[in-house]
Amino acid sequence: MMSKKYFLLLLASATLGLASCSPFQVKSDYAETANFNMYKTYKLRVDDLKMNDIDKDRVLNEVSKQLQLKGLSVGDNPDLIVNVKANYKKIQDVQSSRPYGMYGWGGSFGWGVGMNRTWSSNYNEGALILDLIDARTQKLVWQGIGSGISVDSPKAKQKQIPEIVAQIMANYPPNKMK
Repeated sequence: MMSKKYFLLLLASATLGLASCSPFQVKSDYAETANFNMYKTYKLRVDDLKMNDIDKDRVLNEVSKQLQLKGLSVGDNPDLIVNVKANYKKIQDVQSSRPYGMYGWGGSFGWGVGMNRTWSSNYNEGALILDLIDARTQKLVWQGIGSGISVDSPKAKQKQIPEIVAQIMANYPPNKMK
């Protein structure tokens, strides 16, 4: 009986561990003096959003959705200006396999033939930066950054943009008790 409980606990832990893995790197920072309870309205600003119109719409719609889930609403005279930026960088991924082959006799003075294989791939990785600026003071009060978007794959971007925006916005408002 004890082993069945142990097995179920192990299975649940493994499932939870796999579910919490994310292909994205997400971080955030905030001004400790900001009162996040007073922010009720926002307006989107896109000064440096270098992406095609399809992806731009995806990002802006998802940012608005996440802000509205946090209780904020769009306003003409907003409390927060939300500046959305995007960029990408070229990544070269180099991998190599462990040596394999035939090995002979003779201890440390023996002979053998071994081979290993090295290959590289190049791809573009995208990042989103969300700056929340206090409209009254014009100071940055919160910033969220997420990277790891597969820029070269339209199908992947379609799935990844909502995921990464949700992960970035999970850190807003900041929990000052941490």
